[in-house]
Amino acid sequence: MLSVTDNKNGRTTDAAANPMPTQRTPRDWTLLLALVAMWGSSFMFNRIAVASLPPLSVVAGRVGVAAFVLISIVYLMGKRLPPPGKAWWPYAVIAIIGNAVPFYLITWGQQVVESALAGILMAMMPLATIALAHFLIAGEHLTRQRATGFAIGFLGIVLLMGPAALAGVGGDALRIVSQFAVLGGALCYALQSVLTRLIIKGDVLVSAATTLLIAAVVVVPVALWLDQPWTLAPTGSSLAAVVWLGVGPTAIATILYFMLIRSAGPSFMSLVNYLSPGVAVLLGLLVLGETPQVSAYFGLALIFAGLAYSQSRAARAP
Repeated sequence: MLSVTDNKNGRTTDAAANPMPTQRTPRDWTLLLALVAMWGSSFMFNRIAVASLPPLSVVAGRVGVAAFVLISIVYLMGKRLPPPGKAWWPYAVIAIIGNAVPFYLITWGQQVVESALAGILMAMMPLATIALAHFLIAGEHLTRQRATGFAIGFLGIVLLMGPAALAGVGGDALRIVSQFAVLGGALCYALQSVLTRLIIKGDVLVSAATTLLIAAVVVVPVALWLDQPWTLAPTGSSLAAVVWLGVGPTAIATILYFMLIRSAGPSFMSLVNYLSPGVAVLLGLLVLGETPQVSAYFGLALIFAGLAYSQSRAARAP
């Protein structure tokens, strides 16, 4: 049986003894929609950032800004980070699996992979999450209704992003590797969401700050060594994109992410990856002047239908 240690009071509890609630509260839905808004915008800002900056520098700037923001808030509120030692290992695991590795894989892959195809590849994350959670999280059973709802949502993603995006699957060696990089990032997020529920305890703000500090310590020196950012000439829009990625989709979103995982579980949180592409399409319509195809609206309808079905009372029954 899995057991976890509460870093706040030192107690050890069985993961199976703390099953997920079956009812979703208005707070859970609010946290989910806030994450959708922040993470849905990150695809567009990633594209802006890598226009004049190497992917590793974008990731380093993103986690560096986020760590600085959260650590400042922690100390301004009179809180403190955990003392060095064994208490840091859960945060190190989440920092590497959930921040450093997927941020780089996705940012690197998006140099070649279009946003539409990236959205479809990222939609594999909820499917992987419910499979992992079925075996590791009490109360996260993979029922037929839940699996059907997630599958309907995935079909909605394909329609929303445009079936033609699937035609971009494959290609030359670099394109294939780039697609696997984005998919690898999605799978990292799936594993992170389950591990976060199992091993991250204590104060949410302190947990988020500690995790991002470790991610920054890992990524920033590597970026300084390989990219030598002082030799680069980034545009103002790329720098602004990196700052926003650090403050919004990383710092603030990490706090909301830990809160949602703790209250509603990884499977519910993973629905973000089905709803975020809708934000990307909306931003394309309002900011970039793009005109979605008719299939996009059918795709949105399927996503909402799949979401409703997967979260129905019958779907959550063991």
